[in-house]
Amino acid sequence: MLIVLRFLLGLAEAGFFPGIILFLTYWFTAKDRAKMVGFFMAAIPLSSVIGSPLSSWILTGVDGAMGLAGWKWLFIIEAVPTIILGVVVFGYLTDKPEDAHWLEADERDALAASLATERANREAIRHYSLGQSLSNPRVLALSAVYFGNVTCNYGLSFFMPQILQRFGLSVTEVGWLVTIPYLIGAIAMVFWGRHSDQTGERVWHVAAPLFLAGVSFIAASYAGSLTLALIALSFAAIGIFSSLPTFWTLPTGFLTGAAAAGGIALINSLGNLGGFVGPSIFGHIKQVTGQDSYSLLALALFPIIAALITVALGHDKVLEMAGQRAEPATAR
Repeated sequence: MLIVLRFLLGLAEAGFFPGIILFLTYWFTAKDRAKMVGFFMAAIPLSSVIGSPLSSWILTGVDGAMGLAGWKWLFIIEAVPTIILGVVVFGYLTDKPEDAHWLEADERDALAASLATERANREAIRHYSLGQSLSNPRVLALSAVYFGNVTCNYGLSFFMPQILQRFGLSVTEVGWLVTIPYLIGAIAMVFWGRHSDQTGERVWHVAAPLFLAGVSFIAASYAGSLTLALIALSFAAIGIFSSLPTFWTLPTGFLTGAAAAGGIALINSLGNLGGFVGPSIFGHIKQVTGQDSYSLLALALFPIIAALITVALGHDKVLEMAGQRAEPATAR
C-alpha cells in the first residue's frame, strides 16, 4: 500500500515543476527569467532548511502520540500546508497577466504586450512544433545536462545525513547541520540567477556551478573532519542549486507555446531519472566498498560531464532576447 501511495504521489506531482517553469514564461520576459526562476526554486533548498530539523523533531518528539508512529505523523503534519496552499493557489493565481485582477489595467496591458512581442519575434526567427521539440537534439542534450544535476542532487539529499553521521553525530545534530549547505545553496541560487540576468550570460552560469559541484564532491570524499566535510558539501550545494535557475532559461530561450510545454516536460522527465540513478549508485558503491568516499567520487562525474555538455551546446543569446528588439526579427 505504501508503494502504491508513493506512486500516486509521484503521479500527482509529475506535472507541477515543468508546469511552473512554463507558467513563469507567461509572466516574465527572458531578461528577468533566471532571477524569477531562482526565487521560485529557492523553495527547494529552503524546504530542507525547515524540513530537516522539523522532520527530526517529529520522528522523535511525536512518536507514539495517539498511537501513531513518528513517520506517520511526519506524513500527516507535512501534508497539511500543501493541501492548504493548493486551495489558495487555485483561487489566487491566474494563467496569464490579462486575467490578473490584482494588477492595474495599464500594468496588465504593458506586460502582456512585452510577452507577446517576445514570442512573436522569437518565432519569426525559428518556430518549433511540439513534435520538433520532442525530437530536437538540443532538447535531448539539455535532458542529459539536467540528468547530471539531478543525479548528484538526489545523491546529496539522500546521503548527506549518513555522510555527517560518520563523525559520531546524533540524529538531531545531523538534522540541524544538514540545513547549513541548503541555506547557503538557496542564497547562492537567488544571487547567481540575478547575476545571469544582469550580465545576459547563460552558458557559464550553468557550467561553472556544475564544475564546482563535481570538484566539491571530490573534496568531500577526502574530507577527514566534520568541518571540512561540511564546507565541501556546502560548496556542492552551491554548485547544484545555483546552476538550476539559469539552466531553465536555456530551453525557454528558444522554445515557445506547445513546443516549450513539451520540451520542458521531456527535459524534466528524462532528467529526473537521475533521482533513481544517483541514490542507487551511491548506495551500491557504498555497500560494495563500505565507504562514502568512492560513492562521492562516482557522483562527481555527473555534474562535470553535464558542465562539459553545456559548454559544447553554447547558447543563442540573440534568439533568447528577441523580445527586447524594437522591431520583429526576420526569419532565417
